[in-house]
Amino acid sequence: MPADGQGTHVVVDGSNLATEGRSVPSLAQLKEAVAAFKEEHPDDNVTVVVDASFGYRVDEPERPEFEAAEAEGEYVSPPAGAIGRGDGFLLQIADRTGAVVLSNDSFQEFHGTYDWLFERGRLIGGKPVPGVGWIFSLRTPVRGPRSRDAVKDKKKKDQADKAKVEKAIAEAKEEALEPGARSPRRRGGRRGKAGPPPGAVNEPLTFITFIAEHRLGDEVEGEVDRFSSHGAFVVIDGATCYVPLAAMGEPPPRSAREAFKRGDRLRFVVQALDAPRRGIELALPGYARVAAVPTEETVAAEIHEGAAKKQTRGKKKKAAAAKPAEKKKAAPAKKAAKKQQTRATKKAAAAKPVQKKKAAPAKKKAAPTKKQVPAKKKAPAKKAAAAPKKAAGPRRNPAKKGR
Repeated sequence: MPADGQGTHVVVDGSNLATEGRSVPSLAQLKEAVAAFKEEHPDDNVTVVVDASFGYRVDEPERPEFEAAEAEGEYVSPPAGAIGRGDGFLLQIADRTGAVVLSNDSFQEFHGTYDWLFERGRLIGGKPVPGVGWIFSLRTPVRGPRSRDAVKDKKKKDQADKAKVEKAIAEAKEEALEPGARSPRRRGGRRGKAGPPPGAVNEPLTFITFIAEHRLGDEVEGEVDRFSSHGAFVVIDGATCYVPLAAMGEPPPRSAREAFKRGDRLRFVVQALDAPRRGIELALPGYARVAAVPTEETVAAEIHEGAAKKQTRGKKKKAAAAKPAEKKKAAPAKKAAKKQQTRATKKAAAAKPVQKKKAAPAKKKAAPTKKQVPAKKKAPAKKAAAAPKKAAGPRRNPAKKGR
């Protein structure tokens, strides 16, 4: 414990001290404990944390006094439904500020997360002694079955998270160096077109940079960029991250717009990573549940966001490809127009002589009709008529006359 005169930050487990030796918390007992500690350590900065239900558990006559003190900031309580009652909230405050914890609790379920509880001077106990007052002394957390399970779970989780991050880095590097190398196979064994996995939120290099600089559980600062139906997108150093509604409060808000405003710069906790989609899940401090995989609503939002970005990239590529194509098409169109004009001119010029030539044969055809005169054919008829006259000649045969 720091020596007097130096001062330090002390986080008091108010609910624990208020119920020491009692079955129901007492606001009067808590006030006595805090006053006694401040008297011994006047230079320390004291923060008193109580459970969310503390105001309903104290005796009814004490409730108005507690509510007024809480409104003044003398007591701090976590949102309703916080994990481990207010213990997780209290330890998170102490972890961020490097504070000393004043409590008789051993916090066994948090031994795997906050191993600094076993450091000398980080945990102080206090008990009221009849006729003496409150006595405070350094203590060490008691280990037990829950403590051992918490430590084992934390080790397993750390190993899984490490493997997941390493895999994510390897996949992102592979995608950055050889785009399309990880494209899924289509039916029949044929590879798909080169490109990022479906629903990829961030570019490979952006994702690699983020996970190299920030680990799971780290605090980061980002700007609220836009909202979705079940959360909000936050941009951190160019990386697009997602905050689901469940990570904004307990109970969660109905809409992200109730918790944020567009353009707000806030602090968040890296809650999970989604390597296949290069996604990053965030949570507000105090509501983070660091896990190996993101929530379902985050995955759904990432898929929708990735599909939208892919569609936007496709439109830009088509638009870029359409510009030179339009220029190329414009030139042939002009040539075709000139050819059509030339053909039309030639046809118009050729149309006049064609009409004159067609008129000439009409006159020639009329001439033969004049030559076919039926009168000339009557000449043989006269000869035929004269033929009988010649036939009468033999009657005048001179030989007969001689006889």
